[in-house]
Amino acid sequence: MAAFPVRAPQDSAAVWERADFPDSSSWTVLLSPAERSEIVDAAKADGADPSRLFPTLRSRCEQWAHTLNAGCGFLLLRGFPRDELSADEIERAYLALGSMLGEPVSQDRDGAVLAHIRDERIERTDPTIRLYRTRERQDFHTDGSDLVALLCLAKAVTGGESWIASSAAIYNEVLRRRPDLLEVLYSPMPWDRNGEETPGDPPYFELAPLNDIGGVPRLFYISWYIRDSQRHPQAPRLTTEQHEALELIETIANEPRFHVEMVFEPGDVQILNNGRILHARNAYEDHPDLDRRRHLLRLWLSAASAHSVAEPLRTGIPPR
Repeated sequence: MAAFPVRAPQDSAAVWERADFPDSSSWTVLLSPAERSEIVDAAKADGADPSRLFPTLRSRCEQWAHTLNAGCGFLLLRGFPRDELSADEIERAYLALGSMLGEPVSQDRDGAVLAHIRDERIERTDPTIRLYRTRERQDFHTDGSDLVALLCLAKAVTGGESWIASSAAIYNEVLRRRPDLLEVLYSPMPWDRNGEETPGDPPYFELAPLNDIGGVPRLFYISWYIRDSQRHPQAPRLTTEQHEALELIETIANEPRFHVEMVFEPGDVQILNNGRILHARNAYEDHPDLDRRRHLLRLWLSAASAHSVAEPLRTGIPPR
């Protein structure tokens, strides 16, 4: 029988379960009128020195960074003044606000640092169609950066709730249930590049879902990228144990004990540390009119203070 390394359960503020958050007030930050005004001012100060923006919010950002990097790993800002701004001003203010927590990085091969998350009335018929462009459910996963932020501009008619779970708590539960599969997660697996590879690169890369960064286990996980890699004949074949390990992560995260639910309202900004949090989105129904559909603005941020995700994806998708 193979000998496995002796691994201890994680013990930090990043380890939590649903029972630790009896209501949403524990993770919700209400923006004050003064803070909302600073965001409006920043939107209208195109070309201004970023260091002179947000005099009040800047100190609050230090508190948020501590929560994201040394605390539970997530928070929800409520009250972003999207109703006082034009579409361009919303994007400008949102980028400026995010830049206080990290550096915005590319989310696709075109180099876009803002992604519009809404149902484009397409089906994911192959892996080159990214799941966020549909209204399908997205199971628990991380994004390709240290931090991810989602600004809600409009909500769905029904559904679309966000579920989040502590990756450290899931790590501990895998260790308790199947320590053999924890070791499987520390071994490289193939990941599909979804057609976004640069010319000459293979259509997949290899990365272990679990990596120790600064002595702390970090879970970088997008199961459909791993499973989709099997469409490439040259990619290594997933073993039975690897399939079991992926299924166990999803099973644990989807158990009610291990996740909390957030229901976005327009003006909410959810911010997650990808090295500490897995997130999922429920399927939803929406308006036929594009302008009335559920609409989120997504930011990926690389943050030296967080450095919570393994390479090569913590700094986003390299543009062409």
